[in-house]
Formats: sequence, structure tokens, C-alpha cells
Amino acid sequence: MSDTTPTTVASTPDNDAGEPKTDTSITPDAGTAAPDAQAAAGTQDPKATEPVVPESYDLKMPEGIELDKTAADEFGAIAKELKLDQASAQKFADVGAKMAQRQVEKHAELVQSWVEQVKTDKEFGGDKLQENLGVARKALETFGTPELRDVLNATGFGNHPEVIRAFYKMGKAVSEDRFVKGSPAGSETDIAKRMFPSMN
Repeated sequence: MSDTTPTTVASTPDNDAGEPKTDTSITPDAGTAAPDAQAAAGTQDPKATEPVVPESYDLKMPEGIELDKTAADEFGAIAKELKLDQASAQKFADVGAKMAQRQVEKHAELVQSWVEQVKTDKEFGGDKLQENLGVARKALETFGTPELRDVLNATGFGNHPEVIRAFYKMGKAVSEDRFVKGSPAGSETDIAKRMFPSMN
């Protein structure tokens, strides 16, 4: 006759009467945390998890990227409002720096495309490029200002085909003496005599 006595897994007495209790948990007393642990979990100091917001942020920019004071102040105000710590603020600044770097790289590629167009331009490019650029530079020196040269250099527009074309044409006009010549000082068209005809 086979044994039909039921078996239980980790049966333990549940009460004084000795009634069995089946425990299938892999961690004993999982549902009943100790009172001290419960109290600790519910009474954490909220200040312990708040980020440390610095008085001012020391942001590091990669080589070639400068963060001016105005931009730094604006970023610092936003970072403080968001309660960012130094490390978090630096991460955001790094993203902004990468965006700025990409813009610089794209502009450099654009300027380089202008340079290639200048080299092959049908009007002033080709074999006489350097000679024709000299004509354009002479016109810039004659009619331009130091401030204009600074703008052209800073923006890269000094390499733009249409800018070079304009100064090249101006330079040619000057070299070929296409401007209307003034009348001799002693002629009847002298400005002083026209303004004061009674003068001898």
C-alpha cells in the first residue's frame, strides 16, 4: 500500500496550535520588513538628494570655442533656475559647444567652396588668378576701410566670388582710367568761376 501522506515545502508552524504554514518565498519575511527599516525608508532627509547648486559655474569650452560673458551669465541663470549642479551644467554646455563647433565647421566648408569657385571663375580665375586678385586688392585698399577689411576677413566674405568680382571690376576701372577727368583749373568750367562769375 503506497504512502499518500501529503508533503509541503518548508512547512513551519504558524501558530500555537501547530497548524502548518507553507513558505514559498526565496527571502524569509519578505512581506514584513523590520520596523527600523520601514522607518528609515520613509524618513530620508530630502536635502540629502538635492543637487549642490554652485554660486557660479566654471564651464570648460573646447579649443576654438569661446563662451562670452553675456552668454555665460544667461546660461548660469538658467542653470540655477533648474537647480543644476556643476557636472550637469557642464554636460549641457558640452552639447552647446558641439553645436557651435558644427556651425563653425559648416561655415568653413562654405568658405572653402567659395575659394574653389573663385579659382575657376571665367572672369578673373584661371591662369591669371593671382594677378586679378591683386587688382581686386588694390581696389579694396583704395575704396575700402580697415573696418571693411576686418568684416570681410572675420566672416570669410573676402573669399566670396561676387565680392571679389565687384572689387576686381572697380580695380580695372581705375587702372584703365575710365573715370571722367576733371576740367583744367583755368577753364571756364572752373568751380570757383561758376560759383562766383564776377571774380576776375
